[in-house]
Amino acid sequence: MTRDLRLLPVAVGAWGMALVCVFVPGTAGWFAGGCLASAVIIGAVLALRRPAAATWSGLMIVVLAAGAAVAFTVLVQSADRDAVHGWDGRVVEAVGEVSSSASVGRDGRLWMDVQLSGIGAPGAAGPAGGPVRIGIAEAEGFVLGAVVRVTGESMATDPGERAELVVFVTAGTVERAAPGVFGIAADLRRSFVERATRLPEPGAGLLPGLAVGDTTAVPAAVDADMRTSGLSHLTAVSGANCAIVVAAVFGIVALCGGARALRVVFAVVALAAFVVLVTPEPSVIRAATMAAAGMLSILVGRPSAGAGILALCVTALLVADPWLASTPGFALSAVASGALILLAPALADGIARWLPRPLALAIAVPLAAQLACAPVIALFAEQQSLVSVVANLLAEPAAPLATVIGLLACLAAPVPVVADLLAASAWLPSAWIATVARVTAGLPGAQVLLPAGLGSAAVVTLVSVAIAVVCCRGGPRVREVARTDVVTASVRAGRAWTPGAVLPAARRVAAGVLIVVASVGASRALIDGPLASLVTPHGWAIAACDVGQGDAVLVRSQDAVALIDTGPDPTALDACLRSLSIDHIDLLVLTHFDADHIGGATALEGKVGTVLHGPPADAADARALDGLARAGGALRPVDAGDRGALGGAAWRVLWPLPHSAAFPPGNDASVVTEFVGGGVPRALFLGDLSAAPQRALLRSTPLTGYDVVKVAHHGSADQEPALYDAVQPRVALITVGADNDYGHPRRETLDLLSALGTQVYRTDRDGRTLLAVEDDVLRVWTDVAPP
Repeated sequence: MTRDLRLLPVAVGAWGMALVCVFVPGTAGWFAGGCLASAVIIGAVLALRRPAAATWSGLMIVVLAAGAAVAFTVLVQSADRDAVHGWDGRVVEAVGEVSSSASVGRDGRLWMDVQLSGIGAPGAAGPAGGPVRIGIAEAEGFVLGAVVRVTGESMATDPGERAELVVFVTAGTVERAAPGVFGIAADLRRSFVERATRLPEPGAGLLPGLAVGDTTAVPAAVDADMRTSGLSHLTAVSGANCAIVVAAVFGIVALCGGARALRVVFAVVALAAFVVLVTPEPSVIRAATMAAAGMLSILVGRPSAGAGILALCVTALLVADPWLASTPGFALSAVASGALILLAPALADGIARWLPRPLALAIAVPLAAQLACAPVIALFAEQQSLVSVVANLLAEPAAPLATVIGLLACLAAPVPVVADLLAASAWLPSAWIATVARVTAGLPGAQVLLPAGLGSAAVVTLVSVAIAVVCCRGGPRVREVARTDVVTASVRAGRAWTPGAVLPAARRVAAGVLIVVASVGASRALIDGPLASLVTPHGWAIAACDVGQGDAVLVRSQDAVALIDTGPDPTALDACLRSLSIDHIDLLVLTHFDADHIGGATALEGKVGTVLHGPPADAADARALDGLARAGGALRPVDAGDRGALGGAAWRVLWPLPHSAAFPPGNDASVVTEFVGGGVPRALFLGDLSAAPQRALLRSTPLTGYDVVKVAHHGSADQEPALYDAVQPRVALITVGADNDYGHPRRETLDLLSALGTQVYRTDRDGRTLLAVEDDVLRVWTDVAPP
């Protein structure tokens, strides 16, 4: 079956124009005028030329018109956005209407989008438009449609982001509750979340995400497993949820004898009601539009038009909101929908050579989505799931049940008995999905870590294309026509060449690529897994894990292991622990509760003995500790003067001071520890202390002669030179992410350490760094050889 791809250049052109204009807004006016002028010129030329040129010229005019519309939208909104951007780095008061659902960030805050109606200094908010993103610790009534007033510190976003400012809220109130159907929908969702969370785990917190897209109750460990297993698209409202609703209503009306037109009308109405229930924020509208495009093109009997409808929807969405072009969610929705329309049938035909047709089709759908989405994921994220297809095959049959029954349970809230029965029924498929995610995420090599960016995307694209070439098989009619045309052209050119020789050759090349990739991957898996102990120095005492922009440092003495912070990502931490053959942490030190220091804690569930921690700042910090306690960790709050043993080594807490009012919970109250003896070089770990508490630490405790110091706050410029002069470290460890947004480590800090004669090791350049003492000589091993 042929596909109508004539609108594809329009969507691609609109997408490219949107990317350029949102990242460089100053060009929007020039592009809008240039595209319109070019369209007029081509139209005038077309009027004087033969009709044969009309098709391509007409297409070019449409592409230019779409580009002009996108650029004009950016131009119109630029003034309001620039005015909002001017409040960067200040304490502001912002008033506006909540325009998205709330989600829990790694910092424990609830994050949501707000469409401004005013912004200014506290107590003097003036008129302003534009979108901002706010993060608030507690947010009762902060739901879609509510008008809120918040005060907090603002920070400008990077170019291309939809929100112009991020506001870290310190105080907030609801000025006007969500009106009408939005308020009713919010009450239904809240009631459903409360009902679902009374059910047992696994599956209870996941159920609201599967049914109505509310992820606030999803446990961190389940969320991490869903991402690792490639099932995260089920935990929020995606095209899959919308497609399930459309298909369910279409099927019910069909069973009742309704005509095709009636089925389509009911399906569209149900989809609109679903969007209102789960909050009609941009991401939901985008997912609904994509799903409607694909499903309705099939349901109305015109599957060949699916690609054209999808391209038209993409173009319309970009004209309405050009900033969607730079969001991973939009790209993933678009390419996944396109893959289901264009790639899945060919994959099913090819896989049917080896497997029964129904099973081939079941495999082709998640495989097509994974192959199309993998390069996009590589642009933005470091994780690539290798178990996604298997996990989706196992979980997808349960997803419609959880979604449909969960929706009914949500709508039945006014009748508690019925709602409880339906919620309990929906819990069963939800628990199955959570179990599938946990089991598949725990498989060896469940995912591979690649640095995000164009290079990784190119490699992943090559692998995806190779898999598609090996698995796909074109239709015989297309091959026959292509063969005739090419043979004729070859005879005219005097060449004895046929496409029959090209396809096998392409498959051989693709198979060769996959063999090479599989060999490299298997070798790496062996080195990181069973052979890890053979390639890791046995005598290491300190290990700085490469976990990106965050801290995760191990100390080992006589087979007892301490971990100081967990880094931001459980996957990266787990990879470091596996590479060092560590399956239990005797002592976990949480210096403070920022995400880059505790975000990876979910990788430690059931593996921790004692947890040392500083003062929690809020309820989110307390929840993080409760999670570790439920997983078996013994909590122990500490401050200066506490001490203990780790194997043959002794540890001592040097900071924070007891009951200090000068340095509240956070960076400046980081737990500072020293380890000494038992084969461990004398080491000082400074957390994220800034210069002021460093000076106070120096006054309160004698600090002299350390072999190793973990530099405070990833090597920021806010350091106290006198402390490092007193410590006189032989080696300085800087745990830092490559190309981070903060410019860490700062040149001032590096110069300070260099002046002391200290050897500096950085995880962004040296990778994982191991240290040991051998015959009073400090030995250092790094993953990356020095230049």
